[in-house]
Amino acid sequence: MLKPFLLFGLFCAVLGRSNFRNNIPNGYAVPNPCRSGYWNGVGHYNSKGGGTLNPFGSDFEKNYNRWTIALCTADSDGDGKTNGEELGDPFCDWFASKTVNANLRAATGHPGICEPIGSPLCAAQEGKFSC
Repeated sequence: MLKPFLLFGLFCAVLGRSNFRNNIPNGYAVPNPCRSGYWNGVGHYNSKGGGTLNPFGSDFEKNYNRWTIALCTADSDGDGKTNGEELGDPFCDWFASKTVNANLRAATGHPGICEPIGSPLCAAQEGKFSC
């Protein structure tokens, strides 16, 4: 009797987390820094999501899972580009509730994975994920 409720709860938890991508600009089109395609688990070191949070995921959580000016202007991964620049919102004027975000551009990088991978600037993240 308890098993169906546990499975339903697990399903809802997983389903709900994917919706976090609705709370950031270009959340469904964040480039995979390892290969072509997208990094679906934007806030995690695992490209599919789950597991350890990357620096952007930690900062996103600290901002109550919302896109804020503070999160936009931060450089969570330490690569010299703000989260807003990497996610295509360099002016930090994107809002999830707006149907048209005139200044939104394509995402150019990953806000939680320092790029370029393997560079001296990004040495601190070595071993935290694999490509």
